[in-house]
Amino acid sequence: MSLPVSLKSSNSFSIDSHCPAIYYIRHENDLLPFYGRKPEDYYILGGGTNILLMSEISRPVIKVEIKGREVIHDEGDQIVIRVGGGENWHAIVEWTLQQGFYGLENLSLIPGTVGAAPVQNIGAYGVELQEVFVRCEAVHIPDGKMISINKEGAKMAYRDSIFKHELRGKVLITYVHLKLSKKPNIRVSYGDISKVLESKKILNPSPAEVSEAVISIRRSKLPDPAVLGNAGSFFKNILTDSLTHQKLLEKFPDLPSFPADHGKVKIPSAWLIEKLGWKGFREGDAGCHKDQALVLVNYGNATGIEIWNLAQRIMRSVHEHFGLKLECEVNIWN
Repeated sequence: MSLPVSLKSSNSFSIDSHCPAIYYIRHENDLLPFYGRKPEDYYILGGGTNILLMSEISRPVIKVEIKGREVIHDEGDQIVIRVGGGENWHAIVEWTLQQGFYGLENLSLIPGTVGAAPVQNIGAYGVELQEVFVRCEAVHIPDGKMISINKEGAKMAYRDSIFKHELRGKVLITYVHLKLSKKPNIRVSYGDISKVLESKKILNPSPAEVSEAVISIRRSKLPDPAVLGNAGSFFKNILTDSLTHQKLLEKFPDLPSFPADHGKVKIPSAWLIEKLGWKGFREGDAGCHKDQALVLVNYGNATGIEIWNLAQRIMRSVHEHFGLKLECEVNIWN
C-alpha cells in the first residue's frame, strides 16, 4: 500500500493534509485513467491558491500542469492567445505586457493558474476575465470527450461560472483563449490605482505602469502566502438590489457601495467584517488578517476546520447585524 501524499506545499493556506495520490496532467492523454469516473472520485487542483482543505482527503488529486503560450490569431489591433491551463496566471500577465498585448494589466498578481481563471471569473480593479475570454478547451472527464466552451456557454458572472455549477468537477480546462488589444485601454478609476500613480507623478500611465501600481497595492494589502498561509480574499463582495441598499443606508449612512451590472449594488464585504471588529482577530493559529478583513490566515498550524469555523462565525455575525449573507470565494475540500 502506498503512503499518503502531503498536500501542505500544494495549498496556499499551508494546511497539513494528505491524499492517496497526485496525478500530474501535462497532456490530455494523462487523464486517460480517469475517463468514466465521477466528479466525487477525485479533486482537480490548479495552483492551490483558492482552496481550504478541511481534513484528510480520501480522493486522488489531479494536478493541472499543461503549459504553452502562443498567438493563434492576429487581427490588426486585436490578437487571440492560447495559454495552457497549468501556466501561472501572473507570469502570463507579465508575458502579454512584454509582447505589447493589453487587457490583463489590472489583473496582475492574482494568484493561481490560467485554467482556474475562468472557473472563478477572476477580477480586480474594475476588470473581469469575461471581458477578454473567448473560449476554453477542456476534457469532459466522465465521458473522456474533448470539448470547447465559449463565453456564452461559460455563463460567467461575478466570481462565478458554469464550472462552479453544472460542470463542477466534470471538466478539466486544458487551454484558455483570450482576446487582447495592441492598443492600450487604460482603466485606473477603480480602487487606489489613480492615487498610486499620482503619488509617482505619472499622469499618462502605460499598461505596464498600471500593472506595477496594481502589484504594489496588492502587496501592501495582502499577505504573502509564502510567509503567512492564506488564499487571498476568502469572501466575495456582496451584490444586492437598490431597495435593500437604500434600507441599509438608512441604518448605516457610512456604508460604502459601488454600482454593479444589471442594476445591482456592490457592497464591500471587508467593510462589513471590519465594522464588526473581526479585522485582526486571532484564535489559536486561525485569524482574520490585521490589514485586510477579507483575508483569513493560518499563523502556523491551524487546521482547515479551525479556519472554516472562524469563517462561519464571521458569516453569522454579518448576517445577524446587517441582514446580509457572505459567500465564500474559496473552495472547501472535505
